[in-house]
Amino acid sequence: MEGIQHPTPRTVEEVFTDFKGRRAGLIKALTLEVEKFYQQCDPEKENLCLYGFPNETWEVNLPVEEVPPELPEPALGINFARDGMQEKDWLSLVAVHSDSWLLSVAFYFGARFGFGKSERRRLFQMINDLPTVFELVTGNVKQPKDHSGAHTNGSKSKSIGKAQSRQSESQPKGVKMSALPKEEDKSGEVEEEEEEEEEDEQGATLCGACGDNYGPDEFWICCDVCERWFHGKCVKITPAKAEHIKQYKCPSCSTKRARV
Repeated sequence: MEGIQHPTPRTVEEVFTDFKGRRAGLIKALTLEVEKFYQQCDPEKENLCLYGFPNETWEVNLPVEEVPPELPEPALGINFARDGMQEKDWLSLVAVHSDSWLLSVAFYFGARFGFGKSERRRLFQMINDLPTVFELVTGNVKQPKDHSGAHTNGSKSKSIGKAQSRQSESQPKGVKMSALPKEEDKSGEVEEEEEEEEEDEQGATLCGACGDNYGPDEFWICCDVCERWFHGKCVKITPAKAEHIKQYKCPSCSTKRARV
């Protein structure tokens, strides 16, 4: 296990920060660093788990020996199924279990430090505003139907065969984000808010690598295979480099194509 000691989160905000850090580490393992992750999950080894850490790193290791463990444990033995499934199906399965583990860790802290009903609701709403690891790994992030508006600063750029500027294209599909409740609502009001959010067609595009929102001053690029958007800095693509790319493939799609 990783030797670095991480501070124990005790508030809703601290637990959410811990959640985002662990989530970012898992997303790296299953997308940008999938080749390294794949190699470490040797089916000939013992039961292995995929851990995400608050500092946005990840690790494949044996489960802890303590019973019960200090924190909930990830899915055990993910390496055994590696060669018995299609790679994309295996990664999707690991992603699903990773989402389950992230929630269990977050609500473990909530239970340990006595979060009340309103605090648990707020924590879940904050978590629920982010796409799941499964959605990012599979590219199944739900997106609204509205394509209104266009970017005029060219900071988002999709590499296409005709080398057309992104400035003239319509705004890409975005992930719908729901607002956080400012205070504890009465039962039923949360459901009404969720129904209103379902009708809200405005959304924010999220990076397929780190899961963060789109910023108007940031350079983005879209994969022509899975059509997910990435911060240029997350995939090490600059605007100048993008000008010479006829068809851009993200690290995950490039790795998958190479193995076929």
